[in-house]
Amino acid sequence: MAKEIPNLMAEARAGTGKGAARQARREGKVPGIVYGDGKDPMPIAFEFNDLLTKLRAGRFMSTLWNLKVDGETDVRVICRGVQKDIVKDLPSHIDFMRLRRTSKVNLFIPVEFVGHENCPGLRKGGTLVTVRPEIELIVTAGDIPESITVDLSGLEVGDGIHVHDVTLPEGSKPTIDRNFAIANIAAPSALKSEEDEAGDSDATEDAAAPAEGDEADENTEE
Repeated sequence: MAKEIPNLMAEARAGTGKGAARQARREGKVPGIVYGDGKDPMPIAFEFNDLLTKLRAGRFMSTLWNLKVDGETDVRVICRGVQKDIVKDLPSHIDFMRLRRTSKVNLFIPVEFVGHENCPGLRKGGTLVTVRPEIELIVTAGDIPESITVDLSGLEVGDGIHVHDVTLPEGSKPTIDRNFAIANIAAPSALKSEEDEAGDSDATEDAAAPAEGDEADENTEE
């Protein structure tokens, strides 16, 4: 299933240049520009609070947006730069690039774990430790996956899941070449405690037991 592309609301901005940008800021808006795809740049503006909320939510620059501007055809865009006020650290200008459906783009795709009921490690009390709740993939703009499915069926305590163990959506690939970890099945706390206690007990017995040479010396003295 293709991932739903979130909407990003903007309005057309009259004029370009520093003067027009300053006017937009005086009106409580953040000026921006959309470029690319062989078309003329389009000056736009965003409501300050709405844009700030989205920026602070995270992943803004790695999210594919459906840009909606009154009087214009919706277009898919990705953020390519956010300028900030050096004193207030708030957005003062934002740049977007148009994308075609066939364009390749880097996006973070969430990981979905299934097969919990068929995982022996979890049934024995193990814990699923998620190393990467999202994986950055190179995907096609027109076919963004909703999630990456990881099947836990058959995994035992101590087993790990790496990216090469997972079937990725067709046409996508990780931005990292190495076989990185996604998750693992950790031992239950009780088992860890028992192993630690057993290790401590063995160490105590080893320390208390006389060495063979010591026993030989004692017998000789007798």
